[in-house]
Amino acid sequence: MSNRSHQPSVTGLRAFVAIARRRHFGSAADDLGISQPTLSQALAGLESGLGVQLVERTTRRVFLTAEGERLLPGAIAAVDAIDDLVAQAMGNGDPLAGVLRLGLIPTVAPYILPRVLRGVGERLPSLRLQVVEDQTARLLRQLREGSLDVAIVALPTNERGLAEVPMYTEDFVLALPADHPLAGRRRVDPAALADLPLLLLDEGHCLRDQALEVCRLAGVRADVGQTRAASLATAVQCVEGGLGVTLIPQTAVGVETGSGHLATATFTRPRPGRRVGLVFRESAGRADAYRTLAGVIADLVEAGDDVHRVR
Repeated sequence: MSNRSHQPSVTGLRAFVAIARRRHFGSAADDLGISQPTLSQALAGLESGLGVQLVERTTRRVFLTAEGERLLPGAIAAVDAIDDLVAQAMGNGDPLAGVLRLGLIPTVAPYILPRVLRGVGERLPSLRLQVVEDQTARLLRQLREGSLDVAIVALPTNERGLAEVPMYTEDFVLALPADHPLAGRRRVDPAALADLPLLLLDEGHCLRDQALEVCRLAGVRADVGQTRAASLATAVQCVEGGLGVTLIPQTAVGVETGSGHLATATFTRPRPGRRVGLVFRESAGRADAYRTLAGVIADLVEAGDDVHRVR
């Protein structure tokens, strides 16, 4: 039974959040710079005061209880607020100074990172980016758990508690073998996908779902081949080898056509595409700073590719 007068300690909240992020007591203790017994005591104190079990630990794994899952967002919000308060008190209240953990989906990261890293270094010299590439669902989970600060994903995410800042939209381009009859065409009807072997990424990649949505909106049932790729680069190599066709975002065209063995074709208007944006926790209290960062990144991407900046 919870004690209504109990005031959770910062140490207890940090212990809970660290364990939720790592799902491992040793790693969580290392992150906080404390011993495992101290970590366990801090968690036990929090659980005792709240009157609920937050974490279940077996010999093989660590996972959150239903109550732990329910209370985790509040714990993260509290730790975020405390960190922000301490930073302001120390005169370092600028969220765009120091280390920022940035997540990106695999169909974005390889194509915008070089210019983003260079450009952010020039425009925000006090900011140091740590980069994590992963699929959308895992990035959003890391955001919710607090192990990422922001993420660049395809919008919308429709996730409660996460704020979205649209940065740019880009068209999807049809990638074809160099000798394909549609190579170089500028007004391909998406309905043509009904007669083409469409190569898709593995389950979990948002581009897979987006490609199937393009087919659905065109009113066709795509000829989906048995070949599936874990990355867009692999899908492109399969296209070059004559195994089918695939859809790639406009930002990927320059990189993926560099070998000279891949041709492209563009669709009729309105062209299918996607909206890409920056996502962060609403509880972080850093909306203005993160919107500034999103604007910087959008500027950098727009300067290098045929994308449409969202203003």
